[in-house]
Amino acid sequence: MIEVLRNRTYRALFSAQVIALFGTGLLTVALGLLAFDLAGDAAGRVLGTALTIKMVAYVGVAPVVAALVDRIPKKAVLVGADIVRIAIALMLPFVTEAWHIYVLVFILQSASATFTPAFQSLIPAVVPEARDYTRALSLSRMAYDLEALLSPTIAAVLLTVVSYNNLFVGTAIGFAGSAMLVVATALPRHPLDQESGTFWQRLPAGALVFFRTPSLRFLMLTNVVVAAGTALVLVNSVVYAKGIFELNDAALAIALGAYGVGSLIVAVNVPRLADRIGVTRTMLAGVVVVVGGLIAAIAVTILAVTTSTGWWALLATWLVLGMGSSLISTPSSRLLADASTPANRNLVYTAQFALSHSCFLVTYPVAGWLGAVSLPIATASLALVALAGAVGAFRIRRRAIVLSQYWGNTESRTGR
Repeated sequence: MIEVLRNRTYRALFSAQVIALFGTGLLTVALGLLAFDLAGDAAGRVLGTALTIKMVAYVGVAPVVAALVDRIPKKAVLVGADIVRIAIALMLPFVTEAWHIYVLVFILQSASATFTPAFQSLIPAVVPEARDYTRALSLSRMAYDLEALLSPTIAAVLLTVVSYNNLFVGTAIGFAGSAMLVVATALPRHPLDQESGTFWQRLPAGALVFFRTPSLRFLMLTNVVVAAGTALVLVNSVVYAKGIFELNDAALAIALGAYGVGSLIVAVNVPRLADRIGVTRTMLAGVVVVVGGLIAAIAVTILAVTTSTGWWALLATWLVLGMGSSLISTPSSRLLADASTPANRNLVYTAQFALSHSCFLVTYPVAGWLGAVSLPIATASLALVALAGAVGAFRIRRRAIVLSQYWGNTESRTGR
């Protein structure tokens, strides 16, 4: 897996991703603590609303911006987005009202909705071989997992000597480091056979590829499962840690870190697993793990709410959810690369970015708003959402197998 880092351009982009993710990890912890400061036990509602606004930015802004900047050099797009993120991160320490969080989060995440798809669409051009691309995806996922593990840990250490507002400065430093690395890196040129047409023709191009490609419809259903498990962890970890178990600020970092450990354990092994059993089977295994983890989370939540015990059981459940999410998310970009061309790749990746995050428009409000009323009911509702996505994914996978067998038999009979 490490051999892919011999590619100089990919190594620079990977380093930029790691540094930016470190800043994002600090932001996640700081936002959770800021929400608790402003709303107390209703922090889940504030954080759930902020994360829902984040998803609105991802779903509504990403396709529009991708169509607008599709013909602009990627370097200018990436650096411009980082500059906006730096500015917003430096404003967050001065927030005094919940609505301030909502406005700033929308602007910051609109910039992220510009940055992330453009960044992801570069990787297949930098690492064109399928085998190396899978390893690049695993390294990318490991970066996310290490961020989920190390950033909360570093945040926990920092919180012993500084207030959480200082974590926003670390966020800005991370985005600045990302921008400097992108500036210093020679990126691939735009493809000559770029997606043509007007803005209005380019706008739905990626989504159209999604809806006519069975493997990408399968991917969409697995996105639903990931969104259900992730929403419970990101929205309600602060409520469990500080509201139910009455632990200190560092407990939130530990809970998020448990999720990251589970994801990291899997990400290291995904290349071998995907090579052995295939991408879709690997993702289906993750679907089963996430659904099982959410069912376990129902029991853990009931125990926690009624007895204020079960902290270690919660951490174990978060570990399982992290493992399942990684089994789905790590190899999923292989499906995007196989279904796209250099000309439309940025638009297809943007469609995945927008469509996958649209799932959170459902799961974040369920986790936050319903969780503010009843955590057990919110957890059970998320488990049902994941189960529905799982059933759909297995059905579309089975239908694809039946169709492939049918066409194989037809070709055999006709001699084609």
